[in-house]
Amino acid sequence: MSSMIVISATAVPDHLRGALTRWLLEVTPELYVGTVSAKVRDELWAAVTACADGGVAVLVHPDDNEQGFQLRTAGSHRREPLDFDGLTLIAFHRESQGIANPC
Repeated sequence: MSSMIVISATAVPDHLRGALTRWLLEVTPELYVGTVSAKVRDELWAAVTACADGGVAVLVHPDDNEQGFQLRTAGSHRREPLDFDGLTLIAFHRESQGIANPC
């Protein structure tokens, strides 16, 4: 069964962006949306994780849980999804642990 997915891929190689546009619409730069099967979704995500060396990628797709979706991430990023009693929360890591900026 097909379901809608959303992929955000920032600072990834052009060939990966081209591969994503074969299956998904690039609705804004670096944001891809489409309806694909679970097999295609997993194959696309495998390609993203293999090529997201210096970039960041996030996949959101429907799932049978309380929130109704699942998050997957790849690459170096400041936000990390954490499972908290069945709910996905986002941990935010500062770039530096020096003096905090109050702004």
